[in-house]
Amino acid sequence: MTVFFSQLINGLSLGSIYALIALGYSMVYGIILLLNFAHGDVIMVGAYMSWFVMNQLGLGPVTAVCATIFTCTLLGVVIEKIAYTPLRSAPRISLLITAIGVSFFLEYTAELVMGSGAKVIPSYYDNKTFYLGKVPLGLTSIITLAVTVLSMLVLTFLVQKTKLGKAMRAVSEDMDAARLMGINVNSTISFTFAVGSALAGIGSVLYCCSYPQATPTMGSMLGLKAFVAAVLGGIGSIPGAMVGGIVIGLCECFVSAIGLSAWKDAVTFAILIIVLLFKPTGFLGRKVQEKV
Repeated sequence: MTVFFSQLINGLSLGSIYALIALGYSMVYGIILLLNFAHGDVIMVGAYMSWFVMNQLGLGPVTAVCATIFTCTLLGVVIEKIAYTPLRSAPRISLLITAIGVSFFLEYTAELVMGSGAKVIPSYYDNKTFYLGKVPLGLTSIITLAVTVLSMLVLTFLVQKTKLGKAMRAVSEDMDAARLMGINVNSTISFTFAVGSALAGIGSVLYCCSYPQATPTMGSMLGLKAFVAAVLGGIGSIPGAMVGGIVIGLCECFVSAIGLSAWKDAVTFAILIIVLLFKPTGFLGRKVQEKV
């Protein structure tokens, strides 16, 4: 039972990171129906920023965390303005190809500038271990779970109770009608990218707490699994992204615990295929009716 509860905590911690990143996919898709495959590479840029601030500039972890979140937020907005805004009226496949192109651009630019080797990120804090009975509970897991829950509460309040949140929901329902009602659609979309990228920055810091190294391709699989989590929970659904991330994290940890760590990625995608076969909209997704 001790091993079970240890893996349960590890799964919740890893799943929380996937959930934060998946929220970026869901928010952007819910607004403009774009699968932003460059989202994972925003996390990679954030990891390099943490390394640069602490290792090269010699500044503290608080400065590194703030710089990482700010850099990811700014990068998300810049990508939206430069790459996606000019193609907003283009066919959806054009946006998808552009997103993949931006992803490759960020990866190879990072490899050109930083090199292909891994950069070891200094520790943000001393990772102490507490015990809940006989179950070890690391400080990293506690911080990850607490930050994720707090981020979800703040995001839910933002979307449900604020004026900008109402504008986001209006644009997601009908962009043209929202424009006619006086909502600044461009600002709303940019704000959505900023929030999603800020969550990616938080996820980048939490991921680096558990896996303290940065590589040019680290965002590829991380972003892909977060995308799987978003689809699993129901793409466009904020609670669905949370549920999907937790499910993926738990599956990976329990599969690794039984000695099949080499198969954990395969199991993740197999679960996605099975769920989509029986429930194409995901766990919490809603059916969309199209009028002919």
